Amino acid sequence: MIKTSIRFFDKVPVRSIWNEETSRWWMCSVDIIEALSLSNSPRIYWATIKRRNPELIAICKQLKITAKDGKKYLTDVIDDDGLNILLSLLPSKKSDVFLRWVKLKATSIDEQSKKKAYEMFESGIINDVEVGTINGIKQIHAYLFGGLYDFAGQIRKLNISKGGFAFASVGYLEQTLATIEKMPVTTVEEIVKKYVEMNIAHPFMEGNGRTTRIWLDLILKKSLSKCVDWSKIDKTEYLEAMKLSVVDYSKILTLIENALTDKIFDREIFMKGIDYSYYYEEEN
Repeated sequence: MIKTSIRFFDKVPVRSIWNEETSRWWMCSVDIIEALSLSNSPRIYWATIKRRNPELIAICKQLKITAKDGKKYLTDVIDDDGLNILLSLLPSKKSDVFLRWVKLKATSIDEQSKKKAYEMFESGIINDVEVGTINGIKQIHAYLFGGLYDFAGQIRKLNISKGGFAFASVGYLEQTLATIEKMPVTTVEEIVKKYVEMNIAHPFMEGNGRTTRIWLDLILKKSLSKCVDWSKIDKTEYLEAMKLSVVDYSKILTLIENALTDKIFDREIFMKGIDYSYYYEEEN
């Protein structure tokens, strides 16, 4: 199966694809150009710089990558060695920052956790997760963050807050989670309510959002044969809707309803969803 990944540099999606023949990740050249240049036509910019620098032709491959229209096209891609050459040719002040970003991403906790999220699907482990239960959400968290955090899969024992908002008190957390587990899941609205309440509970010290979005998709899949195409939900709109959901869940309900798909077994929908889910957690 084809492995793909999307990472975001200054809000620009940079697509990558794994090539079995070379055992390497290859990054979309046009995406790199768009992220680093001020050009309104990154495709033309890339074609021009490639024509003027024949060494770029030699280091490129053409692999099929999914475009914005959902179709796959043969696309110019470069590996890490090619990236160094391309960056040396670009008159961009961001080149060094981009290179450090690429290297940091490869070793960060989030990147390691994201690979584990991919593995949940590839290995089929995701099919063994209890759906909609507290044990199920602990299973997801334990897999995503096992070996990365010593509290992976463990309900928090300390009170936490974010942006001035205090999540569920530890003294009532066990009772709160038991109540959430019993909430009905027969409609989209009921499922989103349950998702919002779990977000407010925030059962783990870290990694709640990434874990809970997978938990939500599993509930939607089992109850309604649907899942969320997270790439259709803008990061800023999602964060604003979740912040508002504490008092009014209607906005997040609308966002999720409009992004539902019946492609519940589609590998690319899941992988792309993981990419966007982790992007939501990145600092702006």
